Amino acid sequence: MGRTIVPIGPYHPLQEEPEFFKLTVEGETVVQIEVQVGYNHRGIEKLSEMKTFDQSTFAVERICGICSTSHPFAYTQAVEDIFPVEVPMRAKFIRVIIAETERIHSHLLWLGLAGHFLGYNTVFMWAWKLREEILDVMEILSGNRNNYAMFKPGGIRRDIKPEDIPGVLKKIDSIIPTLEMLKKAVMDDPVLHARTKNIGILKKEDAINFCAVGPTARASGVKRDVRKDSPYAAYDQFPWEMITCEAGDVFDKLVVRVLETFESIKMVKYCLNKLPDGPIDLNFKDIPPGEGIGHIEAPRGECFHYVRSDGTNRPARHKVRAPTFMNLPTYKATIIGQTISDATIILAGIDPCYCCTERMGVLDTKGNRIYSGADLLLLSQQKTENIRKQMGVK
Repeated sequence: MGRTIVPIGPYHPLQEEPEFFKLTVEGETVVQIEVQVGYNHRGIEKLSEMKTFDQSTFAVERICGICSTSHPFAYTQAVEDIFPVEVPMRAKFIRVIIAETERIHSHLLWLGLAGHFLGYNTVFMWAWKLREEILDVMEILSGNRNNYAMFKPGGIRRDIKPEDIPGVLKKIDSIIPTLEMLKKAVMDDPVLHARTKNIGILKKEDAINFCAVGPTARASGVKRDVRKDSPYAAYDQFPWEMITCEAGDVFDKLVVRVLETFESIKMVKYCLNKLPDGPIDLNFKDIPPGEGIGHIEAPRGECFHYVRSDGTNRPARHKVRAPTFMNLPTYKATIIGQTISDATIILAGIDPCYCCTERMGVLDTKGNRIYSGADLLLLSQQKTENIRKQMGVK
């Protein structure tokens, strides 16, 4: 039987962002996959070097709209690691509240989209209805439904008002009964089972070899979570459970995210009820020379930031590694041998965020850099000018 190329992307109804997956199929079976990234590069790392340490917090917050706390969380910890300094305990608790509330909204968003991809729009509508309540919570706490602008090096920008806490707790409690209903639907529904069980299996060995992170790894039995392995903020101040499964298929990825949502609810409620008194910010102004790292458990897995300071008020170097960058290669272990009809839900199974992943570099075969950042900028300007001339635009 002959082989056929089936392209998914770079523009596809399933994908909110441009990526290209070239599937080679024999009949209905996928026998090979090629992943191409780089369609949406925005140069955040380079932009960060042109901004102050405080301004960079806002820049990295816009790497991703869904996990817009994950990047400033990791970035601020990297800056704080340069000293190092100890953030006030109240700020640590508020950081956990914001991060875990965002995890709830991110997992509900993915759950709804997964239902939509499977043609199960009832799940989509219920999950997104609950997500609206969580976004309302974020608006109460931060003033924004997305891009919360709560983090800064040394602490938190905005305190949580005591009078807001009862309303937030009430809203969080209000989603639990419907979330329980969704959990039962996931566990019992034969349609969901037929489309997700034994589909896109990532074996534990492959998860380790590909260095998978987050729910993608934990669904394969890999007990890896930065909140447990390298506790930060206030995650060591209260008990919580790391959720893992063993099968590694799309169903277990779904189960991990649903159960993690309940754990996040427990954490948020605990932190709101036990919020300590005290300052929320160290208010330091100058960053000494040095380098620091910050890594946190984003909804999709470990988010890593590296920052180097030369003693000025701007980062001399800023490096970002998002969780999707680590999880993308697992496609080669999960799609091969599967049918083309399951390819899209397997692709969606890692909850990919492509704008987090994008980066660009030009090297020769020996690994030597051919172009500097200024060279790439000049090439981009020259290409834009050529396009303008071809279109007759002055």
